[in-house]
Amino acid sequence: MVSFTVLLALNLLVVTAALGKTTLDPETHRQLLLNGRPQIGLWKSLLKDQKVKDEQASLIRGSSDSSRSQQSFQSNPKSLYEAHCFPQRISHFDDSVNGTFCQRYWIDASYYKDGGPVFLLDGGETSGQDRVPFLEKGILQILSNATGGIGIVLEHRYYGDSVPVSSFSTDDLRFLNNKEALEDSAYFIEHFKAPQSVLSLSSDDALHPDNTAWIYYGGSYAGARAAHMRKEYPHLVWGAIASSAVTHAQIDFPQYYDPIQRYAPEECISILQKDIITIDHLLDQPEPVPKWLKGLFGLEELVSNEDFADVISGPLGYWQAKNWDPKVGSNAFYDFCDALTAGGAGSKIGLFKIPASIVNYGNYIKVGTVSRCPRSEGKPASDIEECFGTSQDSKFRETDLEQTWRLWIFQVCTQWGYFQPAPLEGPRILSNKLTLEYTSKICRQAFPAGKHFSVPRWPDVEEVNQRGDYELEYERLAFIDGDRDPWRPMTPQSDWAPRRKSSVSKPVHLIFDGVHHYDENGLEDHSQEPHRIKDVHELEKSFVQEWVAQFKEERSARKG
Repeated sequence: MVSFTVLLALNLLVVTAALGKTTLDPETHRQLLLNGRPQIGLWKSLLKDQKVKDEQASLIRGSSDSSRSQQSFQSNPKSLYEAHCFPQRISHFDDSVNGTFCQRYWIDASYYKDGGPVFLLDGGETSGQDRVPFLEKGILQILSNATGGIGIVLEHRYYGDSVPVSSFSTDDLRFLNNKEALEDSAYFIEHFKAPQSVLSLSSDDALHPDNTAWIYYGGSYAGARAAHMRKEYPHLVWGAIASSAVTHAQIDFPQYYDPIQRYAPEECISILQKDIITIDHLLDQPEPVPKWLKGLFGLEELVSNEDFADVISGPLGYWQAKNWDPKVGSNAFYDFCDALTAGGAGSKIGLFKIPASIVNYGNYIKVGTVSRCPRSEGKPASDIEECFGTSQDSKFRETDLEQTWRLWIFQVCTQWGYFQPAPLEGPRILSNKLTLEYTSKICRQAFPAGKHFSVPRWPDVEEVNQRGDYELEYERLAFIDGDRDPWRPMTPQSDWAPRRKSSVSKPVHLIFDGVHHYDENGLEDHSQEPHRIKDVHELEKSFVQEWVAQFKEERSARKG
């Protein structure tokens, strides 16, 4: 058994290591890893380039800046919301590991009135810092203001600075699973004490779930967690809002592209479907035709046809990045469509005529994607392979704490699946070179068997689906979705799921022209939000107020 003292020392080393780690900006991280298919090679190349720049900047600044890194565990000191530390167990189920780590959380009690609820927002598969805006003007602020409640953002284990291990090796990632993470939230709720600097309460147990209604909120993966928390810990979680909640896990997920084909601009999709057929036909020709084709995209040095197909599918992830607030979302998908449909002159590859749309497609990828690849003077070919090639297993086996790309991929490979190959039949907007074998090979490349844990040949999606799947429902559990969300096929409001009738007890709502958890963010002036967003926020306030009233009635009845 590992002693507590040793583990505590190890945790201090982990935090110290994390403080000095190089990271990419949140938007780049999200764009390359969490929207559509992950672009790991480019992510790693950009991180390596950023590290060099950081080291050079550090040398210029001198050693006087070293003390500043010790403050990076906290949020910006000028920020209203500072990171706090909850001592969380490294493992709730492995008796050989008995230490704790610092699980970060952020809290806002500015709206709190005695007896008000606590709203806990699950940070999900990113740094909790990225969710703090929802305390300021998003769903937490909206609901806390409406009910006299407290808002909390809880960072997910392994993400951000809530890191319980010294590396991201296969063995050290073994505590990154649904069971441990759900128990984290339960343990937090049951043992939470508000910091005195934020809120002074007359009773230590005033915020215990026996005395205060806890409402859990999550979006996407965290949305599924919100639903699971309500069902599996009903004595702790009084109610939950599951937004874009992927309660159905699936190994291969070509349906991701269905809403894009259905709702994106018709001309754009029609042209893209034809272009992909032409591109696949050219890739099937003998060399040098495939190399000439790749040259139109600035990728002539990329060896693998599959890797080429992967790179040019990148713009499809921009659909998920849309948001009703242009300051939060991206219009890049429409920029891609504009480029594709711009017309102009075609070209030729040998005897093959190339339509203008493929020439435009190539220029778009060349400028928007390939140009981002850091280049070394005199060896552009190796740089292209470094950024976009996937043939070398060693490239994916760095396990230091800077390799945060490994976290969600590990969860995908072990329990959630969601590999996004081309559909085997029907219309498609990505190359048929993207097979299930290709899209899942990262699992075998990145996570060799360890001493304590081995990644299964295919994700254990039943571990997720046994928690309720499409049929998951519970009193005071709401499901909120966008009708155009590429993840909606995996939610309880999928076209494949049983139809539901909305009620105060079991609300369901489909946001028109909505994509991914569109209800989570808000504006400082909520009256300026689009009507469909104001409507869903009003709906959420209405049923949450009723839930809180029910809690108070039940608590009064218990006290007699």
